[in-house]
Amino acid sequence: MSRAPDGAATWEVTVAEGPWFYCLKHHTVEDRDGCAERHRLGPYATREEAEHALQKVAEREETIRREDRAWEGE
Repeated sequence: MSRAPDGAATWEVTVAEGPWFYCLKHHTVEDRDGCAERHRLGPYATREEAEHALQKVAEREETIRREDRAWEGE
């Protein structure tokens, strides 16, 4: 808490800035000071993007599998 020039109490809200990472070890979203890079996916511009990292990986993997099947003529 701090004081405004008129003496009123004010609260400061600190919003953490990115980049954001998804930690595969702890299954959590972390900022740049989180776990070692070998345990993380990212960086992501927003916390929300990092929260959906595993979903994006699964979607990309499915796309790659479809492309591979098409390439192989299945």
